[in-house]
Amino acid sequence: MKQAVIVGASSGLGWELAIQLADKGYQLGVMGRREALLNELVEKLPGSHFVQTTDVTNAEQSQTELEGLIARMGDVELIVLSSGVGLFEHKLEWAAEREMIDVNVRGFAALTIVAMEHFTQRGAGHLAGISSMAAHIFGAKTVTYHATKAFVSNYLAGMRQRAIRSGLPIIVTTIEPGFVKTPMVHGNPLWMAPVEKGVAQMVTGLLKKKNHIFITKRWRYIAFVADLMPHWLLRKFL
Repeated sequence: MKQAVIVGASSGLGWELAIQLADKGYQLGVMGRREALLNELVEKLPGSHFVQTTDVTNAEQSQTELEGLIARMGDVELIVLSSGVGLFEHKLEWAAEREMIDVNVRGFAALTIVAMEHFTQRGAGHLAGISSMAAHIFGAKTVTYHATKAFVSNYLAGMRQRAIRSGLPIIVTTIEPGFVKTPMVHGNPLWMAPVEKGVAQMVTGLLKKKNHIFITKRWRYIAFVADLMPHWLLRKFL
């Protein structure tokens, strides 16, 4: 049986990803802060699965918990890092910035290291990390969120190159959603996709072992244009 770990499975994209991967025959290890929600999730899924609580703001402890979950499961071939925090910054407050940095940067990097070490020892594997279209632009009221997602996309690109140089069949996938209907997204912004549709495209890309997945697909064109735009012009649209 194929095995996958989803970090950040207690809500949003991670929750729906667990549902769709389980339907594809995966045995899952689900990780998150809220144990009750994780247990509720696995009760909905076909087959037997593993639950591990973790708080990625405690990066070193979260590393130990991911290592333990991998050992309990046996042969994990896919690890998806889905944990993320996005907060509006109407005021510049260190507490809000620190939370985003702790989850989106420190926690993400710490768990990426565990995943890559596991796949190196295993001789193969697939790491996927959820970044955001925000990695390609900037925002006055979402300063830290955009910066942390730029880190995620760049960090995964570097890990992909590292995997290629290792000569091992280790796939690194960067997932960059636009607006997907999850608790993190407020209002009804442009091109909002139902979470089921967005995750279905994600699963298709993961099964094809793509290096880069945009959700939905049309956002690749926005990313392309945003990367070409000088900042003085991009500011007119933000």
